[in-house]
Amino acid sequence: MLYWVMKYVLLGPILRLFFRPRIEGLENVPETGGALLASNHLAVSDSFFLPLMVPRRITFPAKSDYFTQKGFKGALKRLFFEGVGQVPIDRSGAAAAQGALDTLVRLLKDGQLVGIYPEGTRSPDGRLYKGKTGMARVALEAGVPIIPVAMFGTDKANPIGSKMWYPHPIRVKIGKPLDFSRYAGLDGDRFIERSITDEVMYDLMELSGQEYVDIYAAKLKEAKPVTTPTQRVPADAAPADKVPS
Repeated sequence: MLYWVMKYVLLGPILRLFFRPRIEGLENVPETGGALLASNHLAVSDSFFLPLMVPRRITFPAKSDYFTQKGFKGALKRLFFEGVGQVPIDRSGAAAAQGALDTLVRLLKDGQLVGIYPEGTRSPDGRLYKGKTGMARVALEAGVPIIPVAMFGTDKANPIGSKMWYPHPIRVKIGKPLDFSRYAGLDGDRFIERSITDEVMYDLMELSGQEYVDIYAAKLKEAKPVTTPTQRVPADAAPADKVPS
């Protein structure tokens, strides 16, 4: 109930008024059943505008820190994040990471839409970075398609490091679902999971028009300045060569 109140009564009308969001490819989101929405990640506001523009409820995993702060402020923050459809995920260790993946699989098997950022963190400079294979593992185990999603303008509306949001047109572009049922039962195979992840990242690159960088965004943030060259995959590359692994 709180999710729909936030979407249609409290937060949603404000976002529509100031940011004039629009969506393309909504027909690619199934009306029922589980599916994994894999989006590029430009700003925190990505997790607000994508659920706003898709009629079905979308659940995003969020850092457990957002839900554990004590006091009145902590209660308000917890209420807010629950209201925008986020679930707490503990990512503090290997066991916690597996628990996070298990949670996403359970939600997908329950027929829900789950949003995920395969880059693992926000892009530090607007480029598209190497995807993490947990996305593929979850999709294979749950037996659901992966739907690529490109966000545009959220980094202008909600710049990294800024506590303010600025009115700027937002666009959401949803690509065609990617069916990996041919790999059913092969979750846990690192080669298969990397192949699937690279295919999704290739589609995201084509959908968003972003420049692709063949390193993890988290590593870029750890090491500055970065001298790793960017790498763009030719549009006519064969499927097996879609994105360098």
